[in-house]
Amino acid sequence: MTTPTIPLNNGVLIPQLGFGTYKLPPVQTREVVLRALDAGYRHVDTAQMYRNEAAVGRAVLDSGLPRDEVFVTSKLNNAFHAYDEAHAAFDRTLDDLGLEHVDLFLIHWPLPAFGRFVEAWRALEEIYASGRARAIGVSNFQPHHLDRILAEGTVVPAVNQVEMHPWFVQQEVRAYDAAHGIVTEAWSPLGRGRVLEDEEVLRIAADLGRSPAQVVLRWHVQRGDVVIPKSATPARIAENAAIFDFVLDDTAMAAITALDRDTRIGSHPDHENRTDR
Repeated sequence: MTTPTIPLNNGVLIPQLGFGTYKLPPVQTREVVLRALDAGYRHVDTAQMYRNEAAVGRAVLDSGLPRDEVFVTSKLNNAFHAYDEAHAAFDRTLDDLGLEHVDLFLIHWPLPAFGRFVEAWRALEEIYASGRARAIGVSNFQPHHLDRILAEGTVVPAVNQVEMHPWFVQQEVRAYDAAHGIVTEAWSPLGRGRVLEDEEVLRIAADLGRSPAQVVLRWHVQRGDVVIPKSATPARIAENAAIFDFVLDDTAMAAITALDRDTRIGSHPDHENRTDR
């Protein structure tokens, strides 16, 4: 499998299909990530909050793949937005991963009530300048959060990772990101499985002889999104990767986009303010 890449605003190439590790127990993570890498994934997404960075790092090292062939993303824990704490937390990420650098490091949530994400961004800018993160970005940021980063920072985020799926298409965020050279990445690209039971998705999948998951992931990549589906099931890991040998026509693309309900599954970024994880 050859996964298409998208150039970030600093020239770094990000594989458009990644493997998510949210809620993967650390004791299973190494084996599951190795299975994904064996299936052809070359992009792995983790986070300090997931507590499985060490297992992800072991899988990357144990895979036998050259380090520059595996794109590794991690994210800053909510508790560490203070400048010094963000630096220290990143150091721990590299130690836990057992890697000399990450390819992408994100602020996981803006935590507007906490009010320190610009301070955290300043730390990430310095980490980026050091070369220990090849690119930096944000996760779950709305345009009004990004306005502050662009006004008060010196580096434009390379990526904005947000909840996005056919029931929540995020057109406003995608348009804002595109206008500022920021790649939009979808977490929960399958709507935690709920959108796979949508009648329109099922119809398109039946017409194409594909699974509903393949159809939804294909819709994402044709829109230009980066996607990070997650599964611990070998067959589904392989199935989710087999999306680059078919194309959705304009009618199917429009039909899936029209499923938008403006419905979130996760927290609203303005309301997620937990710093205890």
